[in-house]
Amino acid sequence: MRAMVLRKIMPVEQEPLIMTELPIPEPDSNEILVRVLACGVCHTELDEIEGRLQPRLPIILGHEIVGRVEKLGPEAVKFREGDRVGIAWIHSACGKCNFCKGEEENLCPEFKGTGCDVDGGYAEFTLVSEEFAYPIPERFSDTQASPLLCAGAIGYRALRLTNLQDGQIIGLYGFGASAHIVIQIVKYKYPNSKIFVFTRPHQKAHQNLARKLGADWVGATEDTPPEKINCGIDFTPAWQPVVEALRVLQKGGRIIINAIRKEEKDREYLLKLNYATHIWHEKELKSVANITRRDAQEFLPLAAEIPILPEVQEFKLEEANKALILLKQGKIRGAAVLRISD
Repeated sequence: MRAMVLRKIMPVEQEPLIMTELPIPEPDSNEILVRVLACGVCHTELDEIEGRLQPRLPIILGHEIVGRVEKLGPEAVKFREGDRVGIAWIHSACGKCNFCKGEEENLCPEFKGTGCDVDGGYAEFTLVSEEFAYPIPERFSDTQASPLLCAGAIGYRALRLTNLQDGQIIGLYGFGASAHIVIQIVKYKYPNSKIFVFTRPHQKAHQNLARKLGADWVGATEDTPPEKINCGIDFTPAWQPVVEALRVLQKGGRIIINAIRKEEKDREYLLKLNYATHIWHEKELKSVANITRRDAQEFLPLAAEIPILPEVQEFKLEEANKALILLKQGKIRGAAVLRISD
C-alpha cells in the first residue's frame, strides 16, 4: 500500500512526509482492516511534524479517517465487509482505570492517538479495533464526513464544556475546520444565542465564511465586540486569543482551549494577564484533552440531523505536504481532506 510517512521532526515547509510502499497490515483479534477513502488534515499533524506533540517515529499521520471495512479480524463481529466506518483521534484506552470507568477515557494514562501512537489514515489501508470505529451516516460524502471525526467531534466536546445556555453569547476564536462546524451546531441547538467570531485581521476568507454561516458579529482577535461574551472557545495555536477572550468575558464565564499545544513564540501575551481584568469575578479557563467514544457517537447522528455539511478542499494523498503547509499559513477555507480512493 502507499502511505505518506513521517520519519523525522522538522518544519512542515521542508515537506517531511515521504511517499512509501508498505505491506498491507493484517487485522488481529477484534480489529478491522479499513480501506481508506478519505482522511482529513488537522492542526494536530502540524504539532506532530514540528515536535510540539511527540509522535512515535516513523509514523503514518491522520486521524479523521473514512473508509470501508476490507477484512475482519477473527473475533470481529460489529461490522461487515464493505461497511463504511469512521476512525477518530481516540484509537484505544485501557478500559480499566478510574478515568475509563468514569466515562473519561480521553484522560486514560494508556490513551493512544490515531496517527500519533499508532499508524493512521495518510495511507491506503489502516487498522483499528471495531470498538473504536463508528458507522458513517449516509447523508455525508466521504470527504464531508472526514472533518466531522475530529474537527467536529472535538468541537462538539468543547461546546459542551462551555456550558452555553440558549440566549447567551459565545465567542469563537479562530475560524478553521472545527469552528466552522461548531457555529452550525450553535445555530441549531441554541437558536437564540449570538455568535461572535474573532480571526486574524488578514483572514478575510475566514471572516466571510463566518458571516455566511450566520455569525452575528465578526472581528479581529484584539477587537472589542459590541457585548461581552458569556463563554468562548479558542481554536488557535497562539496565546493572544486566550488573553483577549478573557478580557471580553462576562463575569462567571468560561473559556475553553481547544488545542493540544500552544506556540511558545507569543508567550509574551501571557505577561499581559491582569488579575482584575482577566481572571477576577470567577472567570474560568479550561482545556480540552482528546475525545471519548461518546463524543463521536453522539455527534455524528446530530451532524446528520442538522445537517452539517463541512466545506472542504480536496487534495491527493501525495499532496499531503502541500495541504499541511497551506493549513499552517491559514489558507484553507473550511477543512482540508486527502482523497485517497473512491
